[in-house]
Amino acid sequence: MLIAPDYRGNALKPIKWYKSLAAGKGRLEAEAFIVEGDKAIKQIISNNPGEIIEILSAEELSPFYRKYTSRLITNSQLRSICSAKTPQGIIAIVRLPLDIYYDKLPEKTGEKILLLEDVQDPGNVGTLIRTAAAFGFSGVILTEKCADPLSPKCVQSTAGTVLSLWIRRTPRYIELVKKLKQEGFCIVAADLSGKEEPSVLQRQNKLLLALGNEAAGLSESILKAADYRLKITMAQRKAESLNVAVCGAICMYLSCHKY
Repeated sequence: MLIAPDYRGNALKPIKWYKSLAAGKGRLEAEAFIVEGDKAIKQIISNNPGEIIEILSAEELSPFYRKYTSRLITNSQLRSICSAKTPQGIIAIVRLPLDIYYDKLPEKTGEKILLLEDVQDPGNVGTLIRTAAAFGFSGVILTEKCADPLSPKCVQSTAGTVLSLWIRRTPRYIELVKKLKQEGFCIVAADLSGKEEPSVLQRQNKLLLALGNEAAGLSESILKAADYRLKITMAQRKAESLNVAVCGAICMYLSCHKY
């Protein structure tokens, strides 16, 4: 069994423990997840410095990280833990926010929320979380069929912003949507058959932007609950539709800018 030594040479957790964090069951049991790369780790630290459990590195750490518990591992051990084909030499073990899997909204929801319904590609989910954080959205609601936001590829796509806003991944998302509507949120659904112009995004004090599955789009339940169905005008002879992450980025950008 491979054991990761710390800088003092003491035996610590087996490498298989870190590798188990690639799976949802392993993350829940350990209450931890992995963040890869220097920039992403520093982004986590800038917003949530207390959530770092441990730093693993194949090289001597810079002074920036020396206040954290750290372990030196070999390059081959690092590659066995990382999801990236070319690891960046450093990973962080981060405390898992269990409220991600709650089916209740936080006390302070903020005024702009993103809803992802059955978006299955982890790269799309991670990119949308990163974009939501960049454009000032307070939270993201994901259905149970969405990619797990704490899976390695999804976390990598968030570039360290996964803890920059609140997240809920729950099968009871319809209940959350109804509650938000009762609290005065306007539901704007991105829909290929929509009629509304993007300016509708700029008129809302409380916005819930809904994006659907890569192939099927939004469900009838969300479309019926929506106050507006938004369509992004495009040259459909050249491209039938937009990638959901691109569509979401355009919508979130427009929600922040009035013309």
